[in-house]
Amino acid sequence: MSSLPSTIDVAIIGAGAAGLGAANALKDSGLSSIVLEARDRLGGRAHTVMAAPDVVFDVGCGWLHSADMNSFVPIAERLNFEINKDLPPWRERAYGKAFPQADRDEFVFALDQFYDRIEAAAVRGDDAPANLFLEPGNRWNPMIDAISTYVNGCELDQVSILDVDAYEDTNVNWRVRRGYGALIAAYGAELPVALNCEARLIDHSGKRIRIETSRGTLEADKVIVTVPTNLIADEAIRFSPALPDKLDAARGLPLGLADKVTLALAEPETMPKEGNLRGATMRTEMGTYHIRPFGQPCIEGFFGGRFAQALEDAGDGAIAAHSIDEIAGFLGNDFRRKLTPLRESHWAHDPFARGSYSHALPGHADKRAVLAAPVDGRLFFAGEATSPHFFSTAHGARDSGERAAKEVLVELARK
Repeated sequence: MSSLPSTIDVAIIGAGAAGLGAANALKDSGLSSIVLEARDRLGGRAHTVMAAPDVVFDVGCGWLHSADMNSFVPIAERLNFEINKDLPPWRERAYGKAFPQADRDEFVFALDQFYDRIEAAAVRGDDAPANLFLEPGNRWNPMIDAISTYVNGCELDQVSILDVDAYEDTNVNWRVRRGYGALIAAYGAELPVALNCEARLIDHSGKRIRIETSRGTLEADKVIVTVPTNLIADEAIRFSPALPDKLDAARGLPLGLADKVTLALAEPETMPKEGNLRGATMRTEMGTYHIRPFGQPCIEGFFGGRFAQALEDAGDGAIAAHSIDEIAGFLGNDFRRKLTPLRESHWAHDPFARGSYSHALPGHADKRAVLAAPVDGRLFFAGEATSPHFFSTAHGARDSGERAAKEVLVELARK
């Protein structure tokens, strides 16, 4: 959309999965709506790039988690996006000798026992940091903490056990061959969106809501806010009058950090497709590697938590350099020559994300409902952080956008 309207029925802030879910739910309602997006593209924290002519890379989300319940699966089928149902490489398909099978079995057992203890404690209803449920002295504790950095974007001391228990996972994980980010962008392709339009102030003091943006000001009857929690917590987008409950909720649901890298792989035929490479490193500061996803000539690396933050802060190329060093440590120094950096993510340094996906701090698991609650029948909130059971996922975000749009319609029907 080349120009910004001066007035609209419903303004949606953010063209990620949540904002696009809301806009799609409203498109046949008879209401005028527009999605205001600060970036120059759709998708938010979902973004697919061609890292090389033969390498598709999801810089952001890449897996259709709980695929048998994931609302993006039928959308992919409708839009003719091929779904790949190969098993993920997380527990199976180990490659190399860096993590022998006997050690892997022992680690998986320790990990499962850890989650069993959390589940038992959560039934009692008292919240606590997840790290308290590590078995004292268990040699696998640092690596269990590493798994948390991939799953939650943070270490276990920052994770609420009630939040962990609330998350629903059917353990069915599929992928989109052309990229999850590409699918989400296609899902929003026909919607009214104003790109390069950063919303900075939502003034709901008057009869109509006034939105100040980098491209001018518009008024709306209803507003659906779908921005990441870190932007609300940092007051990158402000509300007038202030909304202290929302600010508190957002600060209790910060975005953790999970970063990815893709490395071109020479002589790929010597490596297995869809392999897993990880070392029995006995430390939290480690990467995990996916060999030849979709059979492509590359290796993807994944990092989370404080270690990902330190690598980001070290500057461009630091994630790739560490990945190459770690892989060479597993497979021999000669393997280094087969790897060439292609692309890495920097979600903490992305001004419109400031992280990857939300986790509830201990004592704040109830803040998801607080963040999701409408204000005065005019302000509505969506995004993965507002999803009660599918937080941290793209489909949880999309579903929350649809939920917020339905709340708008219910509110209008009351008048």
